[in-house]
Amino acid sequence: MALLAVLAFVPRPAAAQDLVADISDHLIAITSDFTGTDLLVFGSIEGEGDIVVVVMGPRETMVVRHKARVAGIWINAESVEFDNVPAFYGVAATRSLEDIGPIEMRRLVEIGLDSLRMVSSEDLTDEEQAEFADALIELQQSEGLYPTEPERVDVVGGRLFRASIPFPAGVPVGNYTTLTYLIRDGDVVASQSSPLFVDKAGFGADIYVFAHEEASLYGILAVIGAVLAGLVGNFLFRRP
Repeated sequence: MALLAVLAFVPRPAAAQDLVADISDHLIAITSDFTGTDLLVFGSIEGEGDIVVVVMGPRETMVVRHKARVAGIWINAESVEFDNVPAFYGVAATRSLEDIGPIEMRRLVEIGLDSLRMVSSEDLTDEEQAEFADALIELQQSEGLYPTEPERVDVVGGRLFRASIPFPAGVPVGNYTTLTYLIRDGDVVASQSSPLFVDKAGFGADIYVFAHEEASLYGILAVIGAVLAGLVGNFLFRRP
């Protein structure tokens, strides 16, 4: 019976008559003047149901540090690593996630921040792990990489839908996945996935690649550049 309950929540590929979805761009180019953008997700459904759009990626190992006050100074007292966590997470829905489906279903497909799989390999109690996971979510929210509230999926004529997912200026480069779910009576009845790539473009991309492929040389050149800039500034602004 438990196996049947789990299988009931497993999303099935979208049948043509149930769900069709796509995104406005499959590549977000990060240029030197990039200030953020919105990704449009659109499509159509047949029949009734709720629509949820999730955009997440790239998966990374993320570190959360707990600060403590020692002798009047705030220092990093403890740190915890979470593996395979999306650096960016965006979600949109036709109504509140709690009303769309039970937490068990949402955890299987990571719908909502309370359903993200954040597991640490370190020896922590459930309470400690939840505390550090909440701190990680708050940190990502402060940088605009996790939402404070889901975006809205608008449905027109009971069939066509659209949603806009905002990406901040500091969105990480990497591979993303856009997942669109059709949910009826708390069950995922159809789903569709679209790949999304965020990458550097232009001169900034050349610097980014060089900094990652030749990290040591880039560091040396950066130090030399800083020293030269200091010398030039001193020469230009020194008093006669």
